[in-house]
Amino acid sequence: MSGSTKNILSSTFIEAQRVRLIALRSQLIRAGDAAGAEERVLQDSAGGEAGDMEDGAERFAIQENDEALFHRNVRRLSDVRRALEKIDEGTYGTSDASGSVIPKSRLEAVPEAIYTVGEERLDER
Repeated sequence: MSGSTKNILSSTFIEAQRVRLIALRSQLIRAGDAAGAEERVLQDSAGGEAGDMEDGAERFAIQENDEALFHRNVRRLSDVRRALEKIDEGTYGTSDASGSVIPKSRLEAVPEAIYTVGEERLDER
């Protein structure tokens, strides 16, 4: 573990974060599975029947929203996996971009944080 992270984050905190991250990873995977099932239902209901324009527009809006949520969850899942790697590497709590310390309060709010708030805003992946 890097010296600066070790001084700031206790092993108890890091282990609690590992548990949170594993639970979050499972939740995101289940959400992705549910989104896929919902997409199939929407496609099935759209197929074969003419339906009116409002139904089509509503389905399109729902689909766009679902796609945005799906992409956000994919990004979060990637960050969760990276945060778990960082715990194993002993670098959890330091930014992947700069090596700067990520404040404990940010890690409590966003356990998958791998960048500081400022870096996240600049990146806006």
